[in-house]
Amino acid sequence: MPASQPALPWRPPVSAGISMRDLLASCAAAETISRPPRAPEPERLEPAERHRDAA
Repeated sequence: MPASQPALPWRPPVSAGISMRDLLASCAAAETISRPPRAPEPERLEPAERHRDAA
């Protein structure tokens, strides 16, 4: 009768070798691509000369 082996904790199977960095980068790229383009910024109603004093 073979000797009993100690029970090891169950681990999920290893994936196809994709690093966490690559996985996160692909998720970020997919999110960026799936967003609609930003709306153009509204044009200023006041001329920039009026704000020059504050700078």
